[in-house]
Amino acid sequence: MKKAAVFVSAAALAAAAFTVPQAGAATHQGGLHFGALQFDGPGADLPRTNAKLNAEFVDLHNNSRTPVVLTGYTVKTASGFTYKFGSFKLGAYATVRLHNGQGGNTAKHVYRKKDNYWFNNSSGSVTLYASNGVKKDSCSWRANGRGYTTCH
Repeated sequence: MKKAAVFVSAAALAAAAFTVPQAGAATHQGGLHFGALQFDGPGADLPRTNAKLNAEFVDLHNNSRTPVVLTGYTVKTASGFTYKFGSFKLGAYATVRLHNGQGGNTAKHVYRKKDNYWFNNSSGSVTLYASNGVKKDSCSWRANGRGYTTCH
């Protein structure tokens, strides 16, 4: 009987070890959230071109089984630049990339349609608000020599 109790305890401890994340390990966020963020596109900012403006982007992931209607959702930077989604549905397990410059919106790419940079190259933050004003996610960054970060 003692051997069986020790075996069960050891098995339970081993199972628990596999389910507890390591300290400092990043976990993948469920639901609607920010993903990749390119806050400083490759190359010099000037001369300003549409290609350089569109190199600044943030991804929105929907990691749920159901589509999310983003109509009226707002993405806002700490410096006050915003993008408000028009009529848009993000599919289940889908990603949409929000670019800064000009372009034609599709299911995978939407465009802020502005001619100014909206992300600060040294540091900043971006926040996603639902159409009712409820904060859904946020992401911040500091210059890292790559101009790129992963938000989740």
